Amino acid sequence: MDRLSSTTILPDTFQGTRDDFSMQMALIWGQIKAPLIVPLLRLAVVICLIMSLMLFIERVYMGIVIVLVKLFGRKPEKRCKWEPIKDDVELGNSAYPLVLVQIPMYNEREVYQLSIGAACGLSWPSDRIIIQVLDDSTDPTIKDLVELECQRWASKGINIKYEIRDNRNGYKAGALKEGMKRSYVKHCDFVVIFDADFQPEPDFLWRTIPFLVHNPELALVQARWKFVNADECLMTRMQEMSLDYHFTVEQEVGSSTYAFFGFNGTAGVWRIAALNEAGGWKDRTTVEDMDLAVRASLKGWKFLYLGSLKVKNELPSTLKAYRYQQHRWSCGPANLFRKMLMEIIRNKKVSSWKKVHVIYSFFMVRKIVAHIVTFIFYCVVLPATVLVPEVEVSKWGAVYIPSIITLLNAVGTPRSLHLLVFWILFENVMSLHRTKATFIGLLEAGRVNEWIVTEKLGDALKAKAATKAPRKPRFRFGERLHLLELCVGAYLFFCGCYDVVFGKNHYFIYLYAQAIAFFIMGFGYVGTIVPNS
Repeated sequence: MDRLSSTTILPDTFQGTRDDFSMQMALIWGQIKAPLIVPLLRLAVVICLIMSLMLFIERVYMGIVIVLVKLFGRKPEKRCKWEPIKDDVELGNSAYPLVLVQIPMYNEREVYQLSIGAACGLSWPSDRIIIQVLDDSTDPTIKDLVELECQRWASKGINIKYEIRDNRNGYKAGALKEGMKRSYVKHCDFVVIFDADFQPEPDFLWRTIPFLVHNPELALVQARWKFVNADECLMTRMQEMSLDYHFTVEQEVGSSTYAFFGFNGTAGVWRIAALNEAGGWKDRTTVEDMDLAVRASLKGWKFLYLGSLKVKNELPSTLKAYRYQQHRWSCGPANLFRKMLMEIIRNKKVSSWKKVHVIYSFFMVRKIVAHIVTFIFYCVVLPATVLVPEVEVSKWGAVYIPSIITLLNAVGTPRSLHLLVFWILFENVMSLHRTKATFIGLLEAGRVNEWIVTEKLGDALKAKAATKAPRKPRFRFGERLHLLELCVGAYLFFCGCYDVVFGKNHYFIYLYAQAIAFFIMGFGYVGTIVPNS
């Protein structure tokens, strides 16, 4: 009987243990909630609201400036002198400046012909232009293909140089720097840079070089990007919305007010004298283009943005490629800010207002605060207030300000207004990686100098579809599953369930939608899925 009774009691003991554990956890939560969790969460809310206000003021300011620019017609041709370069009978073609066109590339099998062909098709006196292909490819087959393409154009009379090196030190910056050391570059006046997927129109030089010729204070003329694959999938449409705001508003405002903005790394023309005075290309961060732009600006040089001049290029259409690109674009500026802050403050060549613009607006708000507040506030702190009802977020901070910021961001792409909700959810998911990359850059952590070339597909998918029967892509666990997104999605889903049962603010509508977005991207069902060969 004793043995029987002990066996019967055992399950009850386990049940009691589980009840005791739940009670203990509830007790611990109750004890730390009021003195610790509530004050910390309130502090986090205050900090996030301050950052939201900073972002809101910046967006409204840029919105007002862009409206004034449009109303008063402050076109580049009115702000800077522009007139065609006139022929000189005595000087002949030597009246035209000597232009170097650099095309850095790395294993660009799908797009190398497009970029080289477009560069060789630029209209300019043939003896006053040099095409320089900087090939860092590690695949010998691709290397041979690129060299053959250069030889093909050379046989047509194009002055094209195929340059390679025995290492990849400095990545793109290292290749550009090495290219500038060639003896024939010493006679060049301007250098144009096109990434491997960029296809300029033939009149590109005729529309840009005159600005530099007639305005000696200008160091850079930057063209806008035109996305050839924006309609390929929903992810490329989302990217188009974000980048169109950057070009339509951010760069236009910077050009119109302080004659400063970040060089985009491609589709721009540099005055070689300004480039050299600024110290040339440096590989200390993954944003060598922005680094050069800031240094040139601190030397007193001015920049001009041409929104009417568009250069065709390709958006990353796979999630993997886009994640790597966004890591580089978020980590690099934060790291550059860390390295250049004191240099900017100590600079004596530019005005205090321009320093404030570069430090506060360009770096702090756009490159750091924008990423951090998007993820921390909308995906961590705001959901946490559901679990801690003692902490409330005012409607102006939780609804009105984010709504206005979102609408202001959407003005760049009117054709995609109906996708605004999807864009918000997509951007919030990507803010997880941008925030992580920003902190890596600020703290100079492990992946701070990681450089992975953005994969371009070109017409690869169309070619595969034409030659092969469609088949279901193989599922690769490591490539398709993203644990961080899944964890955040689970957290948001739990907060949504809690809000349904106990909440009063109806946050669950947003929380469920955002959780689904994190799950979709966490399982890799976003962007173009490239079939394995």
